[in-house]
Amino acid sequence: MTPEPKSGSLGEKKKATNSTFLRVARFMSFRVIMLFITIVIGVYATIMIANMGGYVDDIMRNNIKETVNLRVAAMTANTQTSTETRKQMAEEMIALEEKRLGLDTPFMVRSFRYLSNALQLNLGRALHMVSDNGSRQVKNIILERLPATLLLMGTSQLFLFFFSVFIALALSRSYGSFWDKLVITLSPTSAAPPWFYGIFFILIFAAVFKVLPFGGMVVSPPPDNTWDYILSVLKHLILPAGSLIISSLFISIYNWRTFFLIYSSEDYVDMAKAKGLPSRDIERRYILRPTLPTIITNFALLVIGLWTGATITETVFLWPGLGRTLFRAIGFYDTPVIVGSTIIYAYLLAFTVFFLDFIYALVDPRVKIGGGK
Repeated sequence: MTPEPKSGSLGEKKKATNSTFLRVARFMSFRVIMLFITIVIGVYATIMIANMGGYVDDIMRNNIKETVNLRVAAMTANTQTSTETRKQMAEEMIALEEKRLGLDTPFMVRSFRYLSNALQLNLGRALHMVSDNGSRQVKNIILERLPATLLLMGTSQLFLFFFSVFIALALSRSYGSFWDKLVITLSPTSAAPPWFYGIFFILIFAAVFKVLPFGGMVVSPPPDNTWDYILSVLKHLILPAGSLIISSLFISIYNWRTFFLIYSSEDYVDMAKAKGLPSRDIERRYILRPTLPTIITNFALLVIGLWTGATITETVFLWPGLGRTLFRAIGFYDTPVIVGSTIIYAYLLAFTVFFLDFIYALVDPRVKIGGGK
């Protein structure tokens, strides 16, 4: 006779499945709520900092008054205009300019309006900056500068990441060798920021040897031929990308090398070596696999970090990217551009942190979503 299936075991499996689903649902809901609260706080803090708590309004009002008074004086210089008339003209022009910039509304009211629009990705219009085609829409200004930043940051940071991991893994195999000691010796050179190396490179390769351009993204006027245009961009890319790479190369290799050394000294690695497993298999199964969550986290944060650009380095090389745009926006007190760039980065960071939890569960069997047993 065939034994009947135990209904209890099926019920237990179904109950376990439902429990897992509820645990994951609770975890996702909690994470979404907490990330949204974090975004709201971060964006509102950015709005307050960009406006110095409302003090920027006073600066802008004073600048408007000074500009308008000079304009009125120039307009009425050769006319018989009374003082009262000039004063009235100035007051009307000041009121119109303050209304255009929204200064006729209290800052606290505007701050919550900025927050609401930012959370809806309604980035609005810039106060002073314009795109190359004359648009004041923050979205157009950001999208226009984005390709240049992705080219510079993508080339330098992706090369830096993969090259550092590859070299660090090789150095972890030869601990105490000449190359290992050389990387340790050169790691303090990363204390200098990228723009310092950028100025140094400009002096050597642009001013002295005159083999590379001082700055910019392409020659002026740009070449009509596509290949000539690409070659010109690549030539202009060498110095800024090189400064970003050199400034972080040795410390990045040192960090990853130390990280791999910690995992290569674990007991299970020694056991695998004692069993006579090939070194490649030991690295792949017992060193790289346990470190995958950390590697993936660093890579994910690097990818979204491409959005921010390199503010001072782009400014030094006159690179038309988001970093230089943000630097100019801060100088102009252009809050919509500052907040627009920040809110997009905040959303990218929140989505990345949210999905990383699921990626951890896929690459590491020890991790369970929602903290299940």
